[in-house]
Amino acid sequence: MAALTDSAPDMAGGAQPGPEPARVLEALELLLGPPSDGDSAAEPGPEPALCPETLRRNAAALEERLSRAAGWAALRQLRAAVLSGAPALAAGAAGAEPGWAAACGLLALLLCLKERLAALAAAPAAPAAPGAPPPPGADTLSAGQERAVRRALRAAVGLGLLPHLPPGLGPGPGLGPPPGTRGARLLAAVAALVELARLPALGAPLLARHLRLLLCGLCALGHGPAALCQGVSEAERAQCREALRDILDRVYQPLAVQELLVLQGQPKQRCPGAGAAPAWLRRLCGHLLSERLLRPSGVQAVVRGVLEGTDGGGGAEAAALDWRKCDAIGKILAACPQQCLSLEDYYRQVCPQILDLLHIQDKVAARQFQRVATTTLLTMAREQPQLAERHLLQPLLAPLRRCSEAAELALEDLTAGAVLVPEAELGTCVEDVLKVYVVGNDSSSLLLGSLQSVLGVVFCLYSFAKQNVSYLRSPCRDILLWFLEKAEREQSLAVLEGLAGLSSHVPTLHPQCQLRVGSEGGAAIVVEETVSDEDEALYQKISLEQCHVESLVELLSHCQKSGLAGDFFIHCLKELTQVAAEDEAAPNPAVEPGGSLLELEQDQARQGRKVLVLQLVAALCQGVSDTVFTDIVQVQQFLAAVLQRACAHPARGPGAAAEAQTLAMAMGLVAAVLGGAVQLKSSDFAVLKRLVPLLEELSRTYPEPLTQELALDLRVAILTHGACSPGTLGTAAHGVLGRQPGTAARSPAGRAPSPPARRDSGTEQSGCREPGASPAPRADSPAPGGLQELLVSAYDPQPPSRAAALRHLASLVTRRDPEAIRLQEKLLQVFLENVKHEDAFVYLSAIQGVALLSSEYPERILPVLLAQYERPAQGKEDTMAAVSRMKLGEVLMRVTRALGDMVFQHREPLIRAFLRGARDPDGALRASSLSNLGELCQHLGFQLGSIIQEVTCCVTAIARTDPEAEVRRAAVHVVVLLLRGLSEKVTEVLRDVLRDLYRLLKHVATAERDAATVLHAQLALEELDSAMRRVLFPPQTLEKKIVVLP
Repeated sequence: MAALTDSAPDMAGGAQPGPEPARVLEALELLLGPPSDGDSAAEPGPEPALCPETLRRNAAALEERLSRAAGWAALRQLRAAVLSGAPALAAGAAGAEPGWAAACGLLALLLCLKERLAALAAAPAAPAAPGAPPPPGADTLSAGQERAVRRALRAAVGLGLLPHLPPGLGPGPGLGPPPGTRGARLLAAVAALVELARLPALGAPLLARHLRLLLCGLCALGHGPAALCQGVSEAERAQCREALRDILDRVYQPLAVQELLVLQGQPKQRCPGAGAAPAWLRRLCGHLLSERLLRPSGVQAVVRGVLEGTDGGGGAEAAALDWRKCDAIGKILAACPQQCLSLEDYYRQVCPQILDLLHIQDKVAARQFQRVATTTLLTMAREQPQLAERHLLQPLLAPLRRCSEAAELALEDLTAGAVLVPEAELGTCVEDVLKVYVVGNDSSSLLLGSLQSVLGVVFCLYSFAKQNVSYLRSPCRDILLWFLEKAEREQSLAVLEGLAGLSSHVPTLHPQCQLRVGSEGGAAIVVEETVSDEDEALYQKISLEQCHVESLVELLSHCQKSGLAGDFFIHCLKELTQVAAEDEAAPNPAVEPGGSLLELEQDQARQGRKVLVLQLVAALCQGVSDTVFTDIVQVQQFLAAVLQRACAHPARGPGAAAEAQTLAMAMGLVAAVLGGAVQLKSSDFAVLKRLVPLLEELSRTYPEPLTQELALDLRVAILTHGACSPGTLGTAAHGVLGRQPGTAARSPAGRAPSPPARRDSGTEQSGCREPGASPAPRADSPAPGGLQELLVSAYDPQPPSRAAALRHLASLVTRRDPEAIRLQEKLLQVFLENVKHEDAFVYLSAIQGVALLSSEYPERILPVLLAQYERPAQGKEDTMAAVSRMKLGEVLMRVTRALGDMVFQHREPLIRAFLRGARDPDGALRASSLSNLGELCQHLGFQLGSIIQEVTCCVTAIARTDPEAEVRRAAVHVVVLLLRGLSEKVTEVLRDVLRDLYRLLKHVATAERDAATVLHAQLALEELDSAMRRVLFPPQTLEKKIVVLP
């Protein structure tokens, strides 16, 4: 039994040369006879040709050959030495039972082969010839010899090991050896096979095909009941246990896990005819599997052992089975084995390996390993939250926490520019967080709390990735959106407030750290370098804050369906009211003498917070205001915030106009909702009733009488559920949604509307209707007299009302309304007068109206526009006139685009007007005229004709002599647009002026001081170069022409 632990001595006799391996293999073939067709079967067992009589005949032939044939003496001596070291094999080979005798003979010959191969491997190898490949090892077997070895091993295991396995591991009752001999024979066979496994040349085929049966024998001898091991001493059983662990340690670990799992619970795969696994074997296999798990890289070995061969490619049912298997493995890994000393030690040993499962590079297996890791982590987090946070979540988030402002870093010991978190580590961390949190999708308080601690750093990384080309943008956005969706609404709002910089709920990036673009498309976190220039530092700070605000608004644009964007917008409005109240209550230390430095710092912080809130509100209004509210509750909260601010701080001072306009819009929104813009239910009125106290207070305290009356009317409409709708509500709703003002009178243009009459003066100012009655008609389907009311509204002093009326008039022109066609001159006058308005919303609406009117009726409208565009400015109104002419130029350009190819009919007056504008004293108007001229030339293309000479002379003179860089830049841009519009027709249309244009561009590119003008010149040269290349070197097209002969 010493063969289980120690190598056998040199049985060849030292100085005497041993037999060649080929001689041993010949003896094996003689003992087994010629190979049969079943030789390549996967399961071990006696071959069909090896009946007892054949085994006896083959054994006798081998003995005769060994005793008499020449050249077999060395093998006879080696075989005798092997049998002398293994008495059980010697006794079996000489016994009368043919199967066991043949097995002992095979094992003895295999041990002889092992000794000869080991001796040949230990001998020094002959040196290779120069330039020749190294020769194979002396113990290397040929393909035919390997087949013979596999056949011999299969027969030895089938005859010597399989029949002697105990019930539950081997064949059923009646197929085993005689009573009392099972243990000794099993020990002899196992000892020989373990000795063979020590040599790689024989151990590889043995363990690859017969590992399961060898493990069965070792388990039965080392750990089975004493009744199964009769004739085996305790020392021999201990050696079997040691050999079992040695075999399990040396084989491929996933294979060992697979075999142990089969032994534990699948009798059909264990061996043919085996029954259910006994309890002691199941317990032993569980213990051995736990040992495999606790080894280095044991988690990956267990997972691979279970999952190898399942890639999810068998359809939906197989994929579902794989996912269930992954979840089962995760739950098993989360359970601590019994032999582990403590739960803390198990987590400390296994958790790093679980995190390593997230980094598997194999794309086929990566999804399964990720599922196992995520399931294990989430199960551990539910069962042992403290240990899971310490050993899983903290190491997972360590790179992000390392650079958080909550981390205590000795950054003064680090040099500026030192890398704190490398690019690869940061990218891996973000991807792991995405896999665990977002893909795992478990919104427990532990996971949400741990993720909240690094959301500030993730948001900074997302904002940084938005400014650059980085693969981190999408995973960071998904992480942030997942948290905002899964967390409670109050927690999400607190996080958004922290990300915006209004609170410290979310630790952000450390102030002494900064992000740097990585070489692989990611980002690295480094120690910030000190900026000596204060202006540059201030610029960087302001730019960073602006970028964070834009990123936050972009993030909220994805949260509008859930209502989070609306809730945060309302939260910002309430914060704005609170900041305004604090600003009024707190004294100004800069004005009041005797203020301390602390008060001055507090005032600066308060002012900075106010600016940040205003910036947030403005960005939210611009980014997500169109669909920010998802239900009537959010609308009510928004209105309550506006009304509360109006009650607390009536419009006074320099910002009174903006405050009054905001209040008018809010009250108009209430009137529109009550007037039928939204289908209201009884429950919605219960929500709107929360506004009644604020409206009542506003009607008493607000200084403006019209606002007081409108607040009182809104209060009446809400309390009566819209049954009583005073006329002032229609006027207010018209200012927001363009509703008809009913019978409410409008003032002449340029004057404020007169106060409405009292309610007892008639039914025109106050009308009660039944609930459910239809609201006032819209302006896009005007009743008789509706156009006149729109014309009056076009002079409303409130810009929203005026802009709404202008857009409705433009829609009438688009639909070719007969009344609008009849009054087109009046409409043109209204539009042109509103073009001069200073509010962008108004004059852009007017420009749109003029453009639509001109594109519908160009013959009548264009001459009027061109006449006003060419009219020179006079007196003090030079600046205003220049601005109005530039707006008219925008109108002319919109008309040009709308006319398309029909613009050729109006070519000469348009070009003449723009050429005159290019000589205007105002530099901005000159640049605008040249820009319009360039776009017109681009639209005309080859239709320019002889007028190209005038355009070229004008552009050349301005580009060379104009004193303003903006005008020279516009002149060169005309050339760019001209070349771009002509494309391949450059040489035809610009034949006479092409050389002059080329010289002009070269002059500008070499002599111009303005960088933007030089850039335009370079672009023009590139356009000219590409056009000339297309002309000189036309692309060759490979065509096959088929000619049909007559």
